[in-house]
Amino acid sequence: MNTKFQPVSLQDWEQTVRKQLKTDDIYSILEKENLEGLQIRPYYASSVHAMPTLPKVEESTHLVSPFCEEWQDEAYAFLLKQNITGLENKTFFIDHPELAEHIIPEDSNAYLCLTDIADDNAGTLNLQLGKELLAKGFDRSLCVDISFHQNAGAGIVQQLAFALGKAKELTEVFGPQVLDQLVFRMATGANYFFEIAKIRAFKILFNQFSKEFGRDDIPYIFAETSLRNKSLHDEENNLIRSTLELAAAMIGGADAVYSNSYKIENASPLSDEISFKQQIVLAYESIINVFQDAASGSYYVEELTHQMAEKAWDYFLKTEESGGYLASVRNGKIQKAVYEHAVAEQQWVEEGKIKLVGVNIYPKLELKKPAAELYSEYELKPVRWAEAYE
Repeated sequence: MNTKFQPVSLQDWEQTVRKQLKTDDIYSILEKENLEGLQIRPYYASSVHAMPTLPKVEESTHLVSPFCEEWQDEAYAFLLKQNITGLENKTFFIDHPELAEHIIPEDSNAYLCLTDIADDNAGTLNLQLGKELLAKGFDRSLCVDISFHQNAGAGIVQQLAFALGKAKELTEVFGPQVLDQLVFRMATGANYFFEIAKIRAFKILFNQFSKEFGRDDIPYIFAETSLRNKSLHDEENNLIRSTLELAAAMIGGADAVYSNSYKIENASPLSDEISFKQQIVLAYESIINVFQDAASGSYYVEELTHQMAEKAWDYFLKTEESGGYLASVRNGKIQKAVYEHAVAEQQWVEEGKIKLVGVNIYPKLELKKPAAELYSEYELKPVRWAEAYE
């Protein structure tokens, strides 16, 4: 008995699909439209852009929990919004600027700061705060937050380019040595394979960027679940969405993951615990948090990764030609670009091209707010797709 799978050529696949679809024009039917402008094929038989394994900083992905006394023995990494003492051998992600300023690091713990000193609507840097944080002796002292942009409606290519642009602004002020002091905070959205590729693409981009300064750095990526695709109603659906987002972040190679509460309103200790345990189930039952670049070798993901990296690098260079990220914020170019993408996304939700179960399908709710009421081309602000129906 021959147990080997026989290879299937592109021609064989095309012939089979033509018979099934009863047409020669199969590609117009199978074409997958997307707002990123990526070329998506329905069949991949090889990888044109084979890539090396893309490493991460941490050996295994940190499962980050909101702090709760009951979990202090079970969890090893915490998101801190207030000072906690007396714990040893923990990793703390400090998520409050005043806490970051005043907390005193203890030798037995690791400290990573999630404070972004950039004002993404004013186009300024809080340089004094940046200097103070860099002097604290944290393991990572500054954050480049693009989760804000994702939740405001920025596309993946935009998010990646903005992350590079913000990192460039910091190197100009603090020197290239700041690059190994950065945490890149990303929000992982609903487009599963695109989000895996987004994290992988940023590893390539940041490494390429660091080489401009004679370095060979790997980005530290803190990935959290998005708020953009969550709904106020049928909150249990949010759990399913965020589970897929956490899986994408782990497979993509994030160094730390965090699950925001699946409840949009009235979050409770129980809802926080359920949200955190999503990570536990994925890590301990699927073991996807320990691999280095689990998506490596996937023809589809590697092609997505290549296209995203290429487009984002071009976008970054064009932003630099316009004076850089902060200058582009001050003259409104960043806000307008995000606004245009966000409104296009919202239109896709209204048309059903982007599906939200319990919002625009099963059942389909009545549209209550037009995009013009939700978004502003002059200001970046988080907006959930479902707000138009709530």
